[in-house]
Amino acid sequence: MARDWNDLFITGDPDGRPAAAARDEEDAEGGSGRRGFFRRLRENLSKTREALTSEIQATLFDTLDEETWERLEEALIMADVGARTTAGVVGQLEQEATSGQVEGGPALQERLIELLAGIAKTGTDTIDLRHEPTVIMAVGVNGTGKTTTIGKLAWHLQRELGKTVLLGAADTFRAAAVEQLTRWAERAGCDIVTGPEGSDPGAVAFDAVAQGRERGVDVVIIDTAGRLHNQEDLMNELAKVRRVIGKQMPDAPHETLLTIDSTTGQNGVRQAKLFSEAVPVDGIVLTKLDGTAKGGIALAIAGELQIPVKLIGIGETLEDLRPFDADDFARALVAP
Repeated sequence: MARDWNDLFITGDPDGRPAAAARDEEDAEGGSGRRGFFRRLRENLSKTREALTSEIQATLFDTLDEETWERLEEALIMADVGARTTAGVVGQLEQEATSGQVEGGPALQERLIELLAGIAKTGTDTIDLRHEPTVIMAVGVNGTGKTTTIGKLAWHLQRELGKTVLLGAADTFRAAAVEQLTRWAERAGCDIVTGPEGSDPGAVAFDAVAQGRERGVDVVIIDTAGRLHNQEDLMNELAKVRRVIGKQMPDAPHETLLTIDSTTGQNGVRQAKLFSEAVPVDGIVLTKLDGTAKGGIALAIAGELQIPVKLIGIGETLEDLRPFDADDFARALVAP
């Protein structure tokens, strides 16, 4: 799974931009690189981990019986891993323990981490930037941090990979959304295409892609209006925006990212399901992991819908948006 920005993005650059990776390691010494991010991720998931590890220590290190597996299932479900995903993981762990393949509490705990990480490793966890330009469409419910994520992503694309970015403000129904995205464009140092308040969002998206092609930019990111997943008319409009983008550039959008607020718990799985029925969703951006005691939703979405989590956010700063790493996440969730 993606570990840093160079792993997340396929660029076709022959040198792979190794300087970015080196800078990541240098930043780590100050706590803002990948290793520093992992430490903060562990801190943010501490409530979940403490609840899980206490239950794991109380079960997997004692007698392995039916009650053991039931208690482990309950602990994982309480962490928002999801009933279906939990049943599969615990069933596999029980089978391996019963057959003698894995013995002893520490080995069982390590195997649990491996199984949880394996659940998250689904689909394609990369984003292909080899299109000219690459068009990314951002979708999601109001208040999930979608617009903020777009701004941070634009900043990282330029800083880590040296890519030129153009933003398209296709959320034309909320004036504050355009203003917010404009501020992020200024902060990231990229241009933005806007339309009059209340104008057709498809027209703005169409224009943004057209300008991106004319200017020769590397990446165009389209912001769409936040909508509830149960608003049928707005979901149909989202599909329309996608079709309009395709008229300007037949194979676009090349990536559709759905932002999910991790504090919504299992409702996030339902959101992902309904959004993916309206438009093909290529990846999940899981935000606000600093505000929840239940981080297992990342595993539930990947396990139940086979949609990979590609980015996670654990705070407000630019560095708090990072590529998702299944192994790190599972270990931060479970390991003491």
